[in-house]
Amino acid sequence: MIRIVIAEDQKLLRGTLSALIAMEEDMEIVAEAEDGLAAYDAICSHEPDVCLLDIEIPGRTGLEVAEIVRQEGRSVKIIIVTTFARPGFLQKAMNLKVEGYLLKDEPIDYLIRSIRKVMQGERVVSTDLAAVLFLKEDNPLTERERDVLRLSGSGLSTREIAKELFLTEGTVRNYLSLSIQKLSVETRQQATEKAIERGWLV
Repeated sequence: MIRIVIAEDQKLLRGTLSALIAMEEDMEIVAEAEDGLAAYDAICSHEPDVCLLDIEIPGRTGLEVAEIVRQEGRSVKIIIVTTFARPGFLQKAMNLKVEGYLLKDEPIDYLIRSIRKVMQGERVVSTDLAAVLFLKEDNPLTERERDVLRLSGSGLSTREIAKELFLTEGTVRNYLSLSIQKLSVETRQQATEKAIERGWLV
């Protein structure tokens, strides 16, 4: 019997997945979680074989839960599920060696087969996501430019960023200006959003 934890914040989807998976003779839903904290607790409490983790659940993201579980050396196999094909998230998931990374609009039969495949030691990635990973662009930003954009994205002012990184305000403005030029956008906010979307700040 494959013991499964489902972590999904949308109640209707979570319930539907649980009901459909539970119809399989070789699968059992041992717990459901609506956020990342509950997902981690469920993994610790039930020690499931597989955890289906929504990547954007509140509390802790699916990737954050996966990272903690990997650091602790737990044996649970992780299948990340997502609505969007974001290269940065996919790359981080691959770095964490999750067993599966699937789009939510895959047919339920595909998900069921994927669960069985990861239990057999295979890795499963939705075809569209694999294409995104293959086509991933090189990061044009330097490490310092990424540092400045991360802090800018968290709401810090130029003065606060300068203090945090031990730089002058003029240097910070230069880094922001270079990032905006490299990413072909108009504002620091747009630069941060684009860098996150492309996976360059993960």
